[in-house]
Amino acid sequence: MRLSELIDRNGDAARIDIRGLSSDSRTVQGGYLFAALAGTRSKGSDFVSQAIAKGAVAVLADPEAEISEPDIYVVTDPNPRRRLALMAARFFGGQPETTVAVTGTNGKSSVADFVRQIWETLGHRSASMGTLGVRASGLATTPTLTTPDPIEIHARLAELKRAGVEHLAMEASSHGLVQHRLDGVRLKAAAFTNLTRDHLDYHATYDDYFLAKLRLFGELLQPGSVAVLNTETHVYDELVDICWGRGLGILSVGEGGELHVISRERNARGQELVVGFDGRRFEIFLPLIGDFQASNALVAAGLVIATGGDPAQIIRSLEKLEPVPGRLDLAGRTAHGAVVYVDYAHTPDALETLLETLRPYTQGRLHVVFGCGGDRDKGKRPMMGEVARRLADSVIITDDNPRNEDAAQIRREILAACPGACEIADRQTAIAEAVRALGAGDMLAIAGKGHEQGQIVGATVLPFDDMEAARAALAGGGARG
Repeated sequence: MRLSELIDRNGDAARIDIRGLSSDSRTVQGGYLFAALAGTRSKGSDFVSQAIAKGAVAVLADPEAEISEPDIYVVTDPNPRRRLALMAARFFGGQPETTVAVTGTNGKSSVADFVRQIWETLGHRSASMGTLGVRASGLATTPTLTTPDPIEIHARLAELKRAGVEHLAMEASSHGLVQHRLDGVRLKAAAFTNLTRDHLDYHATYDDYFLAKLRLFGELLQPGSVAVLNTETHVYDELVDICWGRGLGILSVGEGGELHVISRERNARGQELVVGFDGRRFEIFLPLIGDFQASNALVAAGLVIATGGDPAQIIRSLEKLEPVPGRLDLAGRTAHGAVVYVDYAHTPDALETLLETLRPYTQGRLHVVFGCGGDRDKGKRPMMGEVARRLADSVIITDDNPRNEDAAQIRREILAACPGACEIADRQTAIAEAVRALGAGDMLAIAGKGHEQGQIVGATVLPFDDMEAARAALAGGGARG
């Protein structure tokens, strides 16, 4: 593609052929445009010489960037991150016809995967993209960040389009939104699940965190599109005001909303729901436990309804939903009837929701194993410790992903609010000990890492999977009766 086609400018740009895009000078190849983006520890302009040496023929940078190389075409933009995303959208071209996004502190992965499952049940070739990777029937699951960089996003969108995928559900993280990674994605609808404390290691304040998420509705979703909003989040009224002001349609989900649960009966296999929508009642069996799972399922149904289709058929398709990996995921049972779940809960609110969900199903004692990540919001640590102390009968504090922090110090910060907890640094040993301690009718929640298959220690990712560790402990038969 000619550079002139990317930037709508003629002159010398019309003679430059762009063969690829990169914001990492190490991956630049001949004919690439290099995006010299500012990072947290370095300036992108510091790597322009390296990118040129590897074959870059053009550079995208901030107008104030100091680029001394005279023989390189420089595209300047006061918001180079957004410009890169729009360039990537144009360079890769194809996108699934119907794309939706979901943001919020908790529930993004579940909602995106449930949307994919609903569409598949309705006969659409569909995919989801986010923390769990790119998932689509008939295609190998490929890992990604929660919201990948814009070059990867648009490359994946084009790949999915070529593979015949016309329906896609994406997670939209606060990092991804504030860094303009989703700009250029053509969205038909977007959802907001909830807002609680998270990522305050990155965002200056809680309000900044909320504002980052608001970009999805305040800027990216185009007038005439639909916002699917959870009525039970405390920022619902603010979201409604913003969406109405921008000419977005609104589909409310939850208590008092258009799509809501009228009644429920819980059992060990799931929940019998009576769901209301548009004056009609639908009796369905949702094969997932937990009120939050029902909430996520209805938000997913709302996104599908918002993009077209028979609401009755969509709501009934919830009966075919399967658990999302690492989200209240059943690891197994002991011979004495104790049950073990793995969950991604890594915020105070998510841990509280997890333990409150499992309590009614617990005939004996409720156990939890968890830790907190390093190089992340330290304020969450005592908060999660307090939640565990208050809601669980037995607590083991262990390592999560310590990254570059002292793992023992992280544990101490959790234990300060949970003084009665047991401390076992090695996560596999902690899980094995928790399983060994289970009695008849007990319940164990292994929280924090969910689907992850590695543990980050320093700069090293060590192979580790909570589900595998739990099943190995269960297979060892070490639980007491």
